Amino acid sequence: MEVVEYRGWKNNLRLSNRDVELIVTLDVGPRVISYRFHGGMNVMKNYESMMGGTDEPEWQIRGGHRFWIAPEDLTRTYFPDNRPVQWAALGPLAARFTPPPETEYGIQKVMELRLAETGSRVEVTLRVTNIGTQPTELAPWGPTVLAPGGMEIIPLPPKRPHPGHVRNAKSPQDFAPNQELILWPYFDFADTRWTFGHKYIFLRQDVTRGPTKIGLAHREGWVGYLHSGVLFVKRFDYREGAVYPDRGTRYQTFTNEDMLEMETVGELVTLAPGQSAELVESWELYRNVPPIQTEADVDRFILPLLAR
Repeated sequence: MEVVEYRGWKNNLRLSNRDVELIVTLDVGPRVISYRFHGGMNVMKNYESMMGGTDEPEWQIRGGHRFWIAPEDLTRTYFPDNRPVQWAALGPLAARFTPPPETEYGIQKVMELRLAETGSRVEVTLRVTNIGTQPTELAPWGPTVLAPGGMEIIPLPPKRPHPGHVRNAKSPQDFAPNQELILWPYFDFADTRWTFGHKYIFLRQDVTRGPTKIGLAHREGWVGYLHSGVLFVKRFDYREGAVYPDRGTRYQTFTNEDMLEMETVGELVTLAPGQSAELVESWELYRNVPPIQTEADVDRFILPLLAR
């Protein structure tokens, strides 16, 4: 754990073990701006023109992993996280990052990162506290902006046969839906970046194409992004009965010509003054993963990695 320079910023916290390193901005953010194997590619997107900047009056995408508030709006969500961040060690490879309070909206964000002693696993906790005087409705939101040129893999719920006849049904669930798909207005079923398969959804980032986005309840526990043989994996849970923003989306994904974004969304709650809400996820990296062309390739090359 050390403070290092990174791409124009003087102060960034570097967490590293013998396998991977994380770099988190301290002059702005906090943003996890780099995550990579030693000597390997950074899986996070970095916007060149925004590196090293501070104190901008408007929000900057910059790239990497950030802490947002849902539902999305033009004010609270896009609050400019362009000021210095305080940090404190929570252990040899763990730290808490605390930006200045967002007094305009009565909230205080905190990001905590815990890197495993070996391997690539990172535990990410995003916590928001109501520091105002009135209740506020919100959900913590964790978008991760990834480097262009890769392909996202989203597992789907298991298929099951139609009962065929009421006598063949074992429960009312045999007739019930088991998945949710939420579409944004700029999504198009004719968009060739998407492949909706039997077991997986594939989304290819294309540097020549504009925005597209979907959301899912997503109970499958993981999503992945494969780029140049490096697989980035997010893991997260789903709580039945919870209320999630944007018509029930626990997971959202967006891409345009610059990047691909993997977004976990926490429960939509009303916080009384002093109450907090959390979003927890974990990350992993795998290298030397073969190209994925088919669903059988996912079963053959990726599922064994995730089962370790």
